[in-house]
Amino acid sequence: MTLHERLPAADTDSPHEPLPDPVPLMGCPYKADPYPLYERMREAGPVHRVLFPSGVQAWLVTGYEAAHCALNDDRLGKNHDRGNDRWRERASIMPEPQHSQLQVHLLHQDPPKHTRMRRFVTDAFTPRRVERLRPRFQELADALVDALPETGPADLVAGFAAHFPFQVLAEVIGLPAELADRFDRDWGKVVQPVGPTDPGRPRYEARLHGLQSYIADVVAYKRDHRDDDLLSRLVVARDRRELSQEEVDSMIFQLLVAGQEPVTNQITTALITLFRHPADLARLRDDPDLMPRAVDELLRYDSAFELTTWRFFDQDSDLQGREVPAGDSVIVSLCAANRDPRRFPAPDTLDLDRSPNPHLAFGHGIHFCPGAALARTELQIALGTLLARLPGLRLAGDDEDIEWIGAVLGRGAPHLPAAYDRRL
Repeated sequence: MTLHERLPAADTDSPHEPLPDPVPLMGCPYKADPYPLYERMREAGPVHRVLFPSGVQAWLVTGYEAAHCALNDDRLGKNHDRGNDRWRERASIMPEPQHSQLQVHLLHQDPPKHTRMRRFVTDAFTPRRVERLRPRFQELADALVDALPETGPADLVAGFAAHFPFQVLAEVIGLPAELADRFDRDWGKVVQPVGPTDPGRPRYEARLHGLQSYIADVVAYKRDHRDDDLLSRLVVARDRRELSQEEVDSMIFQLLVAGQEPVTNQITTALITLFRHPADLARLRDDPDLMPRAVDELLRYDSAFELTTWRFFDQDSDLQGREVPAGDSVIVSLCAANRDPRRFPAPDTLDLDRSPNPHLAFGHGIHFCPGAALARTELQIALGTLLARLPGLRLAGDDEDIEWIGAVLGRGAPHLPAAYDRRL
């Protein structure tokens, strides 16, 4: 997946040509660099019909103010029951019974159910608790760097980014080592749509069954080994009938998948950005105190959570001047909002001193990411450790050869070959 391949329907080399309707959000050029297309869409208006690889058509919100309004619009609900038949027949949602058993987590709920469920997880991710665990997170990062070759090159995904967020997550939620070691990262691909007639459907369903069986083992273990941790609290809540079994399983599913893969991808997008800006990389390496502000700018500049999940109106509604039918999916482009020049001066420039920086990388409103403080801390430790302990850190190979994941909602690289002079 390289920058040299072109997708004719969304050719960003023709900025004065009218945009197609719907705008296709697919293909290697788009995944490698979606920002020229997002710029054209913002200039043409805040809301556009778009087409995803699965055939789903949706309404995409691109400007900062429009995105902020949509994320806080209580007319837009997240429950999949709101989706109309046109959306449902193409959305490639999980088959039953898994959909009913694993898809009733926070991302697919509306108040008051969302409010009731969210209160069970927020305490685990408070900034104070995360900061208390920082020394342990640093130990995990250092151990992973210790295992890298003494001199480069090395794949920083396989050797670091694919493991660090999950190890941190296990510490935070109380996943014991024996179960953490059994987790197959390939299971995370169950959130990538695979239609019923797709040749990859059998493998998709195998992943789904494997993950569901793993979650059942986690619940059974925590029922027998209760502790003061998030997983134990969820199981206790189920036994007290404060949560249903489906809600507990779905929340564990969300934690295991959404709680680590976006951070893995954000580490890669941040490193790629720094490799493309060597002066900023050197400055950040030499001035660690700059790291908190730099992390927020890296989140704004290229967010791993590119698009939000579906939202729906329950009746035909106006959205920034566009009439959206009831049950059509509405999606917010967080990446497009974060590059809006009406909110961020010189938005395409990486500015490690940018302040204020009200980016939307973690969303906004009632669905604001509850793990935002944890993600920021993970990124600070990951980048700080890699820059400090791998002098001369740089991309190994050509920038144009970077492969980007094909996930619809996310940005990141499955491999990131890096060179460095030595390992400290």
